Amino acid sequence: MKRKLFTVYIFSKINTRRFFRDKTAIFFTVLFPLIFLFVFGGIFGKSSGGTFKVALVNQSESSFAKQYVKEAGKNKSLEIDRDANTIETGQQKASRGEIDAIILLPKGFGDVQAGQQTPSGTAQVLYSQNDEQAAQTLTSVLQAQFKGINATFVKTAEPFKVVAKQTNTQGLSRFDYTFAGLLGFSIIGIGIFGPVNVFPELKKQGILRRFHTTTLRVWQYFTSTMVSQATIGMLAMAVQFAVAIFIFNLNVVGNYIELVAFLILSIVTILGIGLALGGWAKNERQAAPLANLIVFPMMFLSGTFFPRFLMPQWLQTVSAFLPLTPIIDGIRLIATEGKHLTQIGPQVGLVVAWMIVIYFVAFRVFRWE
Repeated sequence: MKRKLFTVYIFSKINTRRFFRDKTAIFFTVLFPLIFLFVFGGIFGKSSGGTFKVALVNQSESSFAKQYVKEAGKNKSLEIDRDANTIETGQQKASRGEIDAIILLPKGFGDVQAGQQTPSGTAQVLYSQNDEQAAQTLTSVLQAQFKGINATFVKTAEPFKVVAKQTNTQGLSRFDYTFAGLLGFSIIGIGIFGPVNVFPELKKQGILRRFHTTTLRVWQYFTSTMVSQATIGMLAMAVQFAVAIFIFNLNVVGNYIELVAFLILSIVTILGIGLALGGWAKNERQAAPLANLIVFPMMFLSGTFFPRFLMPQWLQTVSAFLPLTPIIDGIRLIATEGKHLTQIGPQVGLVVAWMIVIYFVAFRVFRWE
């Protein structure tokens, strides 16, 4: 057994050295994802105007408050998230960057107070630390809206007004949310395009055929490839994390050890797709179209470049079962929301399930020439 594991070690070493001698592979594995990192890091800033996606929480029983909730959706500056109808749900969505703020209509909002003839109240804008600029603009928008409402009741006093309060929670910036998707993009490049490009070339040169004449077994070759690709992948992603943290102020709140373990599991899982495609294909003409057919749906439907919550509900349901989706979700939950592996059981379970299925197929279709 020691001899077999030594063979795995030797081939892992050979594969790793081959990578660092290949300038093209270094560019597409390390530098190319960094280009996307700088592009998305420059694009995703905090919104300062335009349309605000908000949660509207009504705690008042007044008829005015109920009417205001009905009419709020007609305001072109506001996009109401109807699923977030409590402060707790709203804060969860705000912390993940899904909404800009929470508009709270407290108890008694819209009631006619003693000694008054018109309804009154104070609406509140609740926002996270990262949404302060957007909240200030939203407050101005609501103040203008209530000014118009006030004018219909009285000409001088203003019974309705709005104030902004910080919730003292650290929310995700848009870059924090997108970074997990960029790591998913890197995992695709490492796990799929690596073997798809290398295996057909090794078959063309007859190298795999010569390996087959030795005592080398498929599981040894697969394991050595896993070790080398996981090592290369972690080095590439370490560079991305360094750039994201020191240049774009990425806030990593999760446990690094658990994050590394999940990233390795993710690389190994996606690598199985590359091993299956590269091991089955006789040449590049067979491998490339199949790789693109698998990669592009995952890139655009798994939350790689934009959040899945922007998709229609039916598409979110379908895309949840793609191999890359639980990987990106798991990375985001650990890195930016501080979850532990024990708290992301559905994501880990789905990744493991996909790994079993993928490697079963990979072993079945692999051929040495």
